[in-house]
Amino acid sequence: AGDARLFVIEQGGVIRIVRDGELIPEPFLDLRDRVNADGSERGLLGLAFHPDFADNGLFFVNYTGAEGASFISRFTLSPDPDRADPSSEVNLLRVSQPYRNHNGGGLAFGPDGYLYIGLGDGGSAGDPLGNGQRLDTFLGKLLRVDVDSGDPYAIPPDNPFAGGGGLSEIWAYGLRNPWRFAFDSLTGFLFIGDVGQGNWEEIDFQPAGAAPPANYGWNLREGMHEFAGGETPDMVNPVTEYSHAE
Repeated sequence: AGDARLFVIEQGGVIRIVRDGELIPEPFLDLRDRVNADGSERGLLGLAFHPDFADNGLFFVNYTGAEGASFISRFTLSPDPDRADPSSEVNLLRVSQPYRNHNGGGLAFGPDGYLYIGLGDGGSAGDPLGNGQRLDTFLGKLLRVDVDSGDPYAIPPDNPFAGGGGLSEIWAYGLRNPWRFAFDSLTGFLFIGDVGQGNWEEIDFQPAGAAPPANYGWNLREGMHEFAGGETPDMVNPVTEYSHAE
């Protein structure tokens, strides 16, 4: 809050700063030595600053790295406030990706101070591995972790599977490729942009304080329309959908 700088993520692996409309020549962070950006949906995909960044200099990135895996990592500001330390990387999660697309990429801190992480269903088309509805994989999920406790993180005690039944990091599932999501700063409402298969794109919604887990339906449904078919009692409709005809 109150930082007038604009931080720009380049898929190729660089974060740059624009101040007062002018691009600062030196990158804020250059990760091209470890980011796998092959021109598809891979690359440096997400950035989230710790709520106390002004005091602790911590921020988090989501990128495709070695062997095509998704890396969720923490970095630290250098003594120069316009430069981060590329050698400060602490990896929180490394998630294998079976295909080249649907890496997700979204990162955001919620009003609760926890880090939310968006991961796609693993790629190909139609979710051939059924990851969206599986609870034993991070793929096709929105994860929620406490980066201020544990090593390298802790599980919030109110996560839906903190006591078992699924991976404890999972907050929501049934997502195809949640590459961008955001919390409304006034209400705490969560909005998720999820990519459709071929016909229907959707916007998913979660009110503040909603009781998880939320199952947004993929791959049983695409938007509000049957895809693989089948129903579960906890399936949540998108708040809106739009077709490719639009």
